[in-house]
Amino acid sequence: MLDVRRLRLLYDLSRLGTIAAVAQAHTYTPSAVSQQLSALEREAGVALLERNGRRVTLTPAGRVLVVHAETVLAALEQATAALVAVATGLTGPLRIGAFPTAVRTLLPATLVALGRHPGLELTVTELDPVAVPDALRERRLDVGLLHDYDVVPVEPDPALDTMPLLDETVFLAIPEAGPPTALAADELSADAGSPADGSALGAVRDAAWIVATPGTLCHTVTLQVCRAAGFTPRVRHRADDFTAVLALVAAGQGVSLVPQLAAAQPPDGVRLVPLPTRRRTRIAYRRGAAAHPAVAAFVNAIRAATDEFLTR
Repeated sequence: MLDVRRLRLLYDLSRLGTIAAVAQAHTYTPSAVSQQLSALEREAGVALLERNGRRVTLTPAGRVLVVHAETVLAALEQATAALVAVATGLTGPLRIGAFPTAVRTLLPATLVALGRHPGLELTVTELDPVAVPDALRERRLDVGLLHDYDVVPVEPDPALDTMPLLDETVFLAIPEAGPPTALAADELSADAGSPADGSALGAVRDAAWIVATPGTLCHTVTLQVCRAAGFTPRVRHRADDFTAVLALVAAGQGVSLVPQLAAAQPPDGVRLVPLPTRRRTRIAYRRGAAAHPAVAAFVNAIRAATDEFLTR
């Protein structure tokens, strides 16, 4: 019989790549992880790993077992959800991960709704969406929010199930007047209900830009959108918080791309021009966890909060 905990270590090795990374994710020592994987090989009766000095790779048998491990781990999530479902009321921890704009706009009403279940122990962690999949797989989160953009789609994670929550307009945020844009009115003629074409971006090709930190999805999206319009943005400032971004735009320090959630209440001095680009947010949880009562309650609550927010 194969030990499930050891299967999880093998699965994590397949995605993390090194025994050291697996050890860090599980707060084990590398030696302990190696011992557990060796024990799994004895249980399986075949070699699962090829060792070459400090490097470890999966054998063909190891890769086959990883595929089955995904199914086993998802089935365990389903079994856990079924057991919890027969209990009376919603109880236990619910660890939520979300990006800053969602924490500010969608989660307050969501948490109020979930607060009607006093047995739930709610914990929110503000995370960049790129960190959410690992946190879910490593069981540091129970549910989280992911997003991508139509211009930079993200491949689905086989260990996770997701469902759509929100499809947002992305805006070009510009100062109302004055440098650095000095744009003619006819160049930015789109209204809030009609996305502008590439001419809006072309009109700010020589402007100073406020962009996110390199390596973040928002930074990649800005570069992609500008390059598609035929130019590379001239970066003046870097900021990851959209409140700070909009304050800099209002101060005439540059232009930026801002999604709908972040642009709900722009400061005075900012004009928002809708673009065809879309940001897509999804609710994510481990495969098999959809029927878990706490996860289902979160899904219902955040969907209601999102609908309420969009109708304001």
